[in-house]
Amino acid sequence: MKLNRGTCIFNFPLTFFLFIRVILAHSSTQNIMAPLSLFLCFLTFSLCTGYASAVPLDVDLPNGHFEDGPKPSNLKKTVIIGKYSLPKWEISGLVEYIKGGPQPGGFFFNVPRGVHAVRLGNEASISQNVTVIPGSVYSLTFGATRTCAQDEVLTISVPGQSADLPLQTLYSSNGGDTYAWAFKATSKVVKVTFHNPGIQEDPTCGPLLDAVAIKEMLPLKYIRGNLVKNGGFEIGPHVFKEFSTGILLPAKVMDKYSPLPGWIIESLKPVKYIDRKHFSVPKGLAAIELVAGRESAIAQTIRTVPNKFYNLIFTVGDAKNGCHGSMMVEAFAGKETLKVPFVSEGKGGFKTAILKFQATSMRTRLTFYSAYYHTKLHDYGHLCGPVLDNVIVFPVTS
Repeated sequence: MKLNRGTCIFNFPLTFFLFIRVILAHSSTQNIMAPLSLFLCFLTFSLCTGYASAVPLDVDLPNGHFEDGPKPSNLKKTVIIGKYSLPKWEISGLVEYIKGGPQPGGFFFNVPRGVHAVRLGNEASISQNVTVIPGSVYSLTFGATRTCAQDEVLTISVPGQSADLPLQTLYSSNGGDTYAWAFKATSKVVKVTFHNPGIQEDPTCGPLLDAVAIKEMLPLKYIRGNLVKNGGFEIGPHVFKEFSTGILLPAKVMDKYSPLPGWIIESLKPVKYIDRKHFSVPKGLAAIELVAGRESAIAQTIRTVPNKFYNLIFTVGDAKNGCHGSMMVEAFAGKETLKVPFVSEGKGGFKTAILKFQATSMRTRLTFYSAYYHTKLHDYGHLCGPVLDNVIVFPVTS
C-alpha cells in the first residue's frame, strides 16, 4: 500500500486567478501560448514542490474490509488455499473467508461493516505491507471478536513491536467490537500482521477480523489556556464512517504508543473512543466512554508548579446509546478527589464539574474512571458507561 501523506494539493483558485491575470496581460492571439505554458509550469510546480500541502494518512487498508475475495478455485469450502489468494493480503496457516450470518454448527457470525470477514484458525495469520514515514506514529483500527473459545487472543504486530489483545470480553452484543493499536514506524515499509497464537481442538476456531484501517497520529500541541494535551479527545484513531459501536483502546500494558495521543489507558480493561456521528458528544467531534467501571481508567500527566493552585474542569454525560442509571465519574488530581454523580436516561445529557487542587510537584497526574458498571437498558450484553469530555486545567489567579 502506498502512503498518501505528501500527496500534493495545489491552491487552484489562486493558480487560476494568476493565470487569468497573465492572460489579460497577453491578450493577443500570438502571445496566448506564453501564458498557457506559464500556467502549466506553475501547476506542475504547485503539485510537486513546497507549495503543496501534506495530507496525513487516514484510510482503510487496501481490501481492508475483505470484500474482494479469493477466486473460487482458491477456496476449499471456506478455507483459503494459497499464500497470496486473498487480494492485497498474504496469509499463513488456516484462514477462512467468511460470509456473515448463520454458519454450520449453529454459529452466527455478525459482520457489521459489509458482507465478508476472515477467521484466523490455529496459529494462522494475515499480513500486508504498508508504506509509512519512519519516525511517525500510526494507529490501526480493526474489528475483531472471538468465535469459539473464551481465551481467544489476537496478536497485532509490526517489525519490533507487538501486542496480545485478549478477546474474552464482548463489549457489543452485535459482534461490532472495534479496537485500535498504535505503533511507531522504524522503516519506510512495515509489515502489519494479525496472528492467532492459540491452538484449539477445532483448528478453525479463532478471532474474526472484520475491517482494517490506518491513521497517522500527528504530534500534539498545547492549546492556549489549557495545560492538558488533547483534552477534548479530538485527535484519535480512525473511525469507520458506515458503522461504529465506538473504538476500544487497550490498556497501557498492551500499548507502547497510544492511539489516543496525550493519554494513557492505565487499567485492566479498555476505554471506548466515541465520535459525534454515531453518539452524543458533549463538545467537539469525539469523547471517551468509560465502559468497564473501575477496571477502565484514563490518565494524563501535566506540567505544574509546586504549591500552585489549579482548576480542573471536565464534562460527564451519556452517549445517547441507551446506557441508563445512576452513574459516577471519579476524578483525581494531585491529592484531591472529586466524585461526580450523573443520572443517565440514555438521551445524551451532560454536566460540567470543577475540581480545585494544589500541585505538589512539577508533574501532576490526572486520572478518571467510572465508579460503577453499566449495560444498555434493552441490551444487557452491551457494556457501556459515562462519557468524559472537554478536560481543561488552568492555574488559579489570585
